[in-house]
Formats: sequence, structure tokens, C-alpha cells
Amino acid sequence: MENCCQHALLRHFTCLFVLAQLLTWVSTKEFLVFGPSDPIVAAPGGEAILPCSLFPVMSVENMEELRWFRSRFSEAVFVYRNQQEQKEEQMAEYSGRTWLVKDQFHQGKAAVRIGNVREPDSGIYICFFKRGLFYEEAILELKVAVMGSVPEVHIKGPEDGGVCVVCMTSGWYPKPQLQWKDSRGERLPASSEKHTEDAEGLFSMKTTLVVRDSSLGNVTCSTFNPILGQEKAMAMFIPEPFFPQASPWMPAFAVSVTMMGLLVLGSCYFLRREHLAKLKLRQEWENLRHGQESFQQIKEAALKTTSTLQEELDRRKAAYRAAWRKAQLYADWRKEHFQAWSVTLDPDSAHANLAISQDRMSVTWRDTIMHLEGPICVLGTEGISSGRCYWEVKIKDGVFSKWTLGVWREDVEKQGWYSECPKRGFWTVGRTNSGYWAYVDSGRASLSLRQAPQRVGVFVDYSEGDISFYNMSDMSHIFSFHEASFSGTLFPYFRLKSGDVSMILSSEEFPVPISTLPSLKESLCSQREGLTLGSRVVDSLPEEESQFLPLSSDTLPP
Repeated sequence: MENCCQHALLRHFTCLFVLAQLLTWVSTKEFLVFGPSDPIVAAPGGEAILPCSLFPVMSVENMEELRWFRSRFSEAVFVYRNQQEQKEEQMAEYSGRTWLVKDQFHQGKAAVRIGNVREPDSGIYICFFKRGLFYEEAILELKVAVMGSVPEVHIKGPEDGGVCVVCMTSGWYPKPQLQWKDSRGERLPASSEKHTEDAEGLFSMKTTLVVRDSSLGNVTCSTFNPILGQEKAMAMFIPEPFFPQASPWMPAFAVSVTMMGLLVLGSCYFLRREHLAKLKLRQEWENLRHGQESFQQIKEAALKTTSTLQEELDRRKAAYRAAWRKAQLYADWRKEHFQAWSVTLDPDSAHANLAISQDRMSVTWRDTIMHLEGPICVLGTEGISSGRCYWEVKIKDGVFSKWTLGVWREDVEKQGWYSECPKRGFWTVGRTNSGYWAYVDSGRASLSLRQAPQRVGVFVDYSEGDISFYNMSDMSHIFSFHEASFSGTLFPYFRLKSGDVSMILSSEEFPVPISTLPSLKESLCSQREGLTLGSRVVDSLPEEESQFLPLSSDTLPP
């Protein structure tokens, strides 16, 4: 038991040592080339496949040169360079009977198939793989040989004072070596030996032995293949009555011959059954192996498909993000991906100092002496609860006009003091006497505009939580609210503070309003008093910079 454990540990340490050496060797080389460890056996007139593989696995298509040659580099069996066969370098004896097997190139495997195999094809082959200045080789051995049938041994009858035993076998290549042995394994001289060769070059042998010593008991006929180093043998027991001196009665000899014939037939029957069982088992093993290879190929194809889909998904995500970075800067590009929103004003939400046009597409500050509480604002009729949409507002204002526009969340409570900031449900930009501003949670962020906006575009991406404003006069970006928290329906919001100012909703290329979205009238019933009475808008000081334009250092006006 201790010896078994010691042998097992020794084998494990040896494997680990060889693996470590192999890894060290591979780390210093680009690749290694391997061939089969056992000789490749082919029958005369058949085909022989000389395979080689790369480690680590890489595509053979990237190789600059593939070459199979004999003992010398110039003795080329097959040359494949720059993805073409180079027939001018091939030896004449292999012309027209070699082909390159490419179906496993992507698995790092390549092979050369030799047809009409001949006896001179036996010997050593070298496969040579080259990429750039680096190359590697592997050695293969091809043996042209065939194992024939199991010898058939039978008793012929009395001859020369003994018993003549005949041994026959067929289907061997090259010519096998036949010999007789006794029960102790000592060779016996054959009486005769003949051989024949069929059209395929396979040998059939027949040899006879005259046994005169009845004490031998049994004799064995063995057939040995010198190329493969394998043999097949059959033993025959010779009873003493078969010998002439021990069996004077011919009828007894005839009965014995008949019995031996039956025994031979029975032996042949059982040998045949055993042979068929082995063939069946081998076929099942081959089917199992092919099934495993097919499953492995399907698995690799699935992994490759998954990898390709993941790469395509990553590429599309990257393109999507890049497109959105571009969309944040260019209003005309964004309009290609947003739905034009048909906005009309809700007269029921309008302050008394505001005049709404008959088509509900414009609002104007009334010159009135009325002093009413609450913000002087009006809301859009149609609400937004999903998707991407935009609308444009034309602004006609005087020098000292004040205005605010943007979106408002319907569930906002507008009782008492409040400010137009995101945490209160407002995402707006506007103008005061001191300039243009974006109203953020920390106060107001100053905006530096290249040109006074005559048209302002409002872009709402509900799913991404993004609200952006653009100067549609010069297509420049004004301000964006990113990652806004939406939990309800959004409505367009317009506020006129003072001055000669009007806001006109653009009607260019707007589709018919979507009637299925919630109306402001339904959500404003319980909150209308908060918009008109008892409330006042509070502007806070700016403390946070815009994500796109720098915060002005000027002090805000009171």
C-alpha cells in the first residue's frame, strides 16, 4: 500500500514539474507546434492525415508559411505560403496526391492529407509553422501497414509419420513473419511456407508444420507485423490419438478429426461473435466521441455568438452615449430624435394680468393697475408623462421685461412662499433686469448667451430625466437639468413678471395633440387657489455652477 502511494505521489510531482517547465517554455515563445505522439498508420492505397496543432490556440490563417517536409527542408511534401499552395517547391512523388485540411484553422489545427499511400511514404515527417521571424516545428511518423486476420489453424491429417497442421492468414501489409511455437514458447521449424499478394498489395500467408512428438500437447501459429510490432496468434491442441503410432484405427482418427473440426467451427463462431462485439463497442465509442466533438463545436459557436452580441451591444451603447453627448450641444440634431409637442395655453390657469389669444397660442402682459397676489403665470394644457418631446416659444420683449419659462410638475403644492427650483417641481430659465438665469436648487445660475434668444426650444426627455433649453435663433445650448426626478405629469410653464413682453408658441411642424395624455384641468382643480392667491415666488442667490456655461461672478441684483 505504501509503495502505491509513493508511486502516485511521484507521478503527481512529475506531472507538476513537466507542466511548470512547459509554462516556462511557452512564456518565452510565441507558440508551440505539436503533432500526434503515436505513429500514424495507413493502409497501402488508402489515405494518411498528418495533423499538427498550435499551443496556445490561435488561428492558423495568421501564419506566414505552413510546410510539411521529410528529413530535409527542401524535401517538401506540401507548402502553403501567403494563403496559397506552392506547388513548384513540392517533390514530384507527392504531386497530385496531397491536400491541405483547413476546416479547423480557427482552432489552431492544420493537416495534410496524402492519398494513394505507398510503401515509400513510410517514415518521418516534419510540420513547420512560421509567423514573421518566429517559427516552430513538430515531428510526425507515418507507418504504412495493415494488421490482417487472426490465423486459422486446423489439422490436415497424418503425414511423414506425424500430424500435419496448417496455418492460414490474410490481409497483411507488409509481408508478415509467421512462426510456430510449442507450449513452452520455443520455435518449431515450418515444413512449408507460401505467400500471395492481391491487387491492393495485401499479403496472404499459408504455412504447414508436421508434428511428430505427441508430448507437445499444443502448437501455436503466430503472425507478426514488423512495422507495427504487433502480432496475432492461434493455438491448436493435438490429442495423442491423432498420431499414427498411437492410433492404428482409422475410424477413430476420422471421429477425432470430425470432433476437432466441430471444435474449430465453434471456436471460429465465438471468435466471430467477439470480433463483432468489439466492432460494435468501437462504433459506439466513435459515435460518442463525435457527439462530444459536435457538442463542443456547438458550445464554442454559442460562446462566439454571445461574445459577438455583447460586443455589438457595447458598440451600440457607446454610439448612443456619444450621440447624446452630441445632442446636448446641437439643437438641430436633437430635433431629429424628439417629437414636436403641440402646446396650447390653459386659460383657466392664467393670471388676471395675462391676455391669452383666441387660438391659445400666445400670452401677453396686460398693462393694468390690478395688484393681485400670486405669480403671474399660465400653464400648458397637455401634460407629459413619457417619451421625448420639445416645443418652441417666440419671445417679444422690451428692454426691461422679465419672464420665465420651462416645465412644472402637477403634484407641486403652491401655498405660501416657494421658489421656482427643481426640488419644488420647477425646471425653468428666464430673464431679469440683470440678465439671463437658470433656476436651480441652490438659487440662480447666471447664463452667458452669445445672442439674445428670440426663440427658446424646450426639450424634455422624460425617461432619462433630462430637461434642456436651446437658443433656436443661433442653435446654441442655454442650460440643461440632468437626472431630474420625475414622479408625475409635467406641464409647460410660462411666467411674465413685468415689462412689454409676449410669448408666442410656435406652430411649425407640430402634430395633432395627443388626446390621451392627462389634461391640466383635471389636475388643477384642487390647486388653482395656490396659483392665484396667497403665494409669492422667491428668488434665491446662486451658489451652483451650470454644467455647460460658467457661473458669472457678478453680484445678483436685489
